[in-house]
Amino acid sequence: MTDASQADPNAEPRRTLRLLWRASIEEGAPKRGPRPKVSIDAIVASAIAIADEQGVDAVTMRSVAERVGVGAMTLYGYVPGRSELLGLMIDEVAGESQRPAPTGSLRERITAIAEELMAEYRRHPWLVDARLPRPWLGPGSSDRYEWQLAGIDGFGLDDIAMDQVVTTIHAFVGGSAQAWVAERERLALAETDLEWWGETAAVLDEVMDGSRYPVSGRVGQAAGEDYGLGDAKRSFDFGLALLIDGVEALVAAQ
Repeated sequence: MTDASQADPNAEPRRTLRLLWRASIEEGAPKRGPRPKVSIDAIVASAIAIADEQGVDAVTMRSVAERVGVGAMTLYGYVPGRSELLGLMIDEVAGESQRPAPTGSLRERITAIAEELMAEYRRHPWLVDARLPRPWLGPGSSDRYEWQLAGIDGFGLDDIAMDQVVTTIHAFVGGSAQAWVAERERLALAETDLEWWGETAAVLDEVMDGSRYPVSGRVGQAAGEDYGLGDAKRSFDFGLALLIDGVEALVAAQ
């Protein structure tokens, strides 16, 4: 005999969506059997706490079960699996912010969208490593998407262009967040950038002669002298300005 999830391949996705929207449809724990020992809210909060403390790789069904005080197999009665748990975590983070109504110019609105997204990564750096094959559309991400689209609505972009602009902002901020996380980890090392360059310079000078890398050698030296191995905040500001310039050009063209 097969269980419900084996008989219906859509059973688990529907269950996960009910968990995501539990506040609206009052779904959050098995209804049969004894009274639930723990809530979905507590499970998600514990998983986020583990990720904040140790990184997303530390979030396993076993580690979360231990944090909330139940057995690992018991946890599967609440959440289908780790992928679904990550979806719940990501959506919870997306719903943390209190977002004011969009105001100002298009540039100011896109800046607000990008900075709000970046703030999520700064609160929860593990987001850069939390990837899912498909997004789970819960209330947090849905409310955020609505706010982002409302921010750029009414400036002359058609619906497809609006979605693409928001997608591009997410991609840009995600890349910037990766650079920020790498910079934070680099600055935490005992060895400074200058010391690292000193240890590697001899080998690099031997294999990277100027005739082979004339342009990158010149540019790399100028960048290195200006901001070392990288300045995540500077790159974020520069890239965001370019992105907004492109959107404004698109609006003008339409």
